[in-house]
Amino acid sequence: MEEIINSQTNALGINEFLNSAKDYTSNAFPDLDIMKLFSDSITGDVGNIFSYTNIGKIFTSEIHAAVNLMVSVLIIIIIHSIFKAIIENLGNSTASNVVYFVQYLIITTVVINSFVSILSITREAITNVINFMNLLIPLMTTLMLTTGSLVTTSMVEPILLFLMSFIGNFINSFLIPILLISITISIVSNFSDKIQIDRLSKFLKSSIVWSLGIILTIFTCTLSLEGNLSSSVDGLTAKTAKATVSTFIPVVGKIMGDTVDSVIGCSNILKNSVGIIGVIIIIGIVLIPIIKMGILWFSFRLTSSVCEIVADGKIVKLIDQISDSYKILMAILISVSVMFIIGITIVIKITNSALMYR
Repeated sequence: MEEIINSQTNALGINEFLNSAKDYTSNAFPDLDIMKLFSDSITGDVGNIFSYTNIGKIFTSEIHAAVNLMVSVLIIIIIHSIFKAIIENLGNSTASNVVYFVQYLIITTVVINSFVSILSITREAITNVINFMNLLIPLMTTLMLTTGSLVTTSMVEPILLFLMSFIGNFINSFLIPILLISITISIVSNFSDKIQIDRLSKFLKSSIVWSLGIILTIFTCTLSLEGNLSSSVDGLTAKTAKATVSTFIPVVGKIMGDTVDSVIGCSNILKNSVGIIGVIIIIGIVLIPIIKMGILWFSFRLTSSVCEIVADGKIVKLIDQISDSYKILMAILISVSVMFIIGITIVIKITNSALMYR
C-alpha cells in the first residue's frame, strides 16, 4: 500500500501542490512542516500542528497596535473637549462649533485610515483563499476520479468552481462596496444634527449579514444535494461493475477487483489527507486578519465606552458604528473561510459515502 501511495503522490502532482501551499501559511504558521503534516495525516498520527508561541506573538503585536490607536483617539478627544469647554465658557458658540468639526474630521481620518488598511488585508485574504481553492479543487477532483467517482466529479467540480468565483466577485463587487457606503453614510449622518440617515446605514449592514447567511445556505445545500445524489450513483455503478467482472472472469476477475480496491483505497486516503491540509491552509490564511479585526472591534467598543464621559455624543456614535463595521468585515471573512471548509468536508464525505455503496 505504501508503494501505491508514493507512486500516486508523485504521479498526481501532490508534492507540487504541497510546495505551493507553504506560501499561504508562512505568516500564521511559519514553523509548520506541510510535508510532514501530510505524511502524518496519511498514517493518522497528526499531533500538535499549531505554534501557540507564534500565535501569542501575533496577539501581542496586534493588541499593542490597537492600544496605540485607541490612545491616539482618546488624546484627540480629550484635547479638543478641553478647548471646546473653554471656548463655550467664553460664550463663543461659533468657535465651539469649529473646534467640534475639526475634532470630528481628525478622528474620522484616523479611524478611516485604520479601517481602509484592514479592508485591504481582508480583500487580500479572500483572494488568497479563492486562489488556494483553485489549486485544491482540481487536485481533489482528480483524486475523486481515481476512486471511481466519475459522476460525482463531473457534477461537483463545476459547481464548486462556479460558486467560488461567484462568491469572490459578489463579496468584492457588492458586499464590501455596500459596507463602504454604510460607513460613508454614518460619517455624514454624525457630522451634523441636520442630516439624519442612520436607518439607511443600519439597513445596509443588515443586508450584508442577510446576504452572507443566504449565500452560505445556498452553497451548503447545493453541494450536499448534488454530492449525495451523485455519490450513490457512483457507488452502485462501481459495485455492479465489480460484480460483473468477478462473475464472468472467475479467478482473474477477483484478483483484478481486489487490486482496484487497493488503488481506490489509497486514492481515498490521499484525498482525505489533501483535504485536511486544505482546511489547515485556509485557517492559516484567515487567522491573522481575523485576529486583527477582532482586537480592533473590541478596542473601538472600549474606546467609545471610555470617551463617552468627555466626548460629544455624535463622535461616540461614530466610533460605535465603525466598530460594527469591523464586526461585519470579520463576519464576511469568517463566512468565506467556513464556506470553503464546509465545501472540502462535503467533498471528502460524499466520496467516502460512494465507497460505502461498493
